[in-house]
Amino acid sequence: MQTNNSDTRRWLAFAVLLVGAFLPPLDFFIVNVALPSIRSDLGTSAAELQLVISGYAAAYAVFLITGGRLGDLFGRRRVFLAGISGFGLTSLLCGLAISPSMLIVGRVLQGLSAAAMAPQGLASIHALFPVQERSRALGLYGAAVGFAAVVAQALGGALISADILNLQWRIIFLINLPVVAAVLIGGLPLLPDARGDSPAPIDWGGVLLCALTLGLLIVPLVEGRERGWPWWACAMLIAMPLAGLCFWRYERAFARRGGVPLVSVDLVRMPGLISGLAGVLFFYVVSAFFLVFSVYLQSALGLGPLETGLVFLPFGVGFFIGPLTTPLAVRIFGSWVPAIGMLFEVAGCLYLAALVAQAPAQMPAQLPLMVAVGLLGFGQGWALPTLVRSVIDRAPATGSGMIAGLTNSALQISAALGVAVIGGIFFSIAGDSPDPMSMAKGLIAAMLCTGASLSLAAVLSVVASRSGIQAAPRPVPR
Repeated sequence: MQTNNSDTRRWLAFAVLLVGAFLPPLDFFIVNVALPSIRSDLGTSAAELQLVISGYAAAYAVFLITGGRLGDLFGRRRVFLAGISGFGLTSLLCGLAISPSMLIVGRVLQGLSAAAMAPQGLASIHALFPVQERSRALGLYGAAVGFAAVVAQALGGALISADILNLQWRIIFLINLPVVAAVLIGGLPLLPDARGDSPAPIDWGGVLLCALTLGLLIVPLVEGRERGWPWWACAMLIAMPLAGLCFWRYERAFARRGGVPLVSVDLVRMPGLISGLAGVLFFYVVSAFFLVFSVYLQSALGLGPLETGLVFLPFGVGFFIGPLTTPLAVRIFGSWVPAIGMLFEVAGCLYLAALVAQAPAQMPAQLPLMVAVGLLGFGQGWALPTLVRSVIDRAPATGSGMIAGLTNSALQISAALGVAVIGGIFFSIAGDSPDPMSMAKGLIAAMLCTGASLSLAAVLSVVASRSGIQAAPRPVPR
């Protein structure tokens, strides 16, 4: 009886932690379907809309590794509860925003809170579960993250269309409050206060230099076009490589002094890791698809939020089916699976661009549209887990945690850059007074750029798989 109670308590604690894994990707993707409503209500510019998404992703990316280190130092229970409390408060700030600037600041702070919250669930699996139960727990953790990305568009559309208490787009943020309250009530008595075995001090200098480098890149890419490329935007872009060089040199010096750097220079130099991480950076720009296609569907074709969310459902179905078939795909195609998955996505991008080109101001036929969006989801379901695992598997056992954190950060940086660059291309072509034709041209250009980036990511994944060492075989995540 005592064993059963212990097992029940352990799984309840894990369920609480899964909410912390579910909310960050949900709040990244759910915003896309609300962008036209936000623009209409707050008078938000195209650049500010991009910052609503990329500001969250960039803050989340830069501080994700730091969030894991904080859990090691101060206890994962304490950091998780602090992170989810901050997530609730910043969700309230976003929901009450009365200006674009207030919303952007709220989103950046929300990304910081998510970075403190999200890593604690994965790190706590070893403390909560015996060896024989960890694979099941890891599978549930991955399913929670994937499910959040899949349901976000439809859920956001349903919430906005329901117009609960006349809150319109604000409900997508305020709905987090009862969830956070339930987690805090359930989490306080359940969560274990585990820490790292030998936690290293946080590399705050590396964190700040990394944030500076990313900020010098993303802000001018988003704001420069909108403001006519003022001198300060050009100066920031020129300063970005210098900041990146300072970050790299600081990390090397920090490691020589005996510290544990944010990014290990020695680990990144291992065969295949640079090309693998570069592949990740070019891969997740597909996140811009949700932004540009959502804006096109609502602003050019006049669809409502719920109808827009439903258009994305084939992506979710494809994303669900993809990982179910990857074990068989790996047995047949081996290390080519990530590249083949990305080529499915390229096919989806090209097919969608062709459908829009045929009838720019009309809704494409239902079946072809489902095929195009479904190809994007299926390819993502093949490529995402296998690409991430192929990069992580190239690290030695002692460095797998750092490389895993760096890979997850690279995914978020890729998402932020995709929104900044490809979103910028879309809005530039659409123009200041967009009409259905100009928005269709912008969408076609955005899909072609996304396809080109995915093609390059596919090539880099093959280069990584062919370099030097062979990755240790591990089961494909499902």
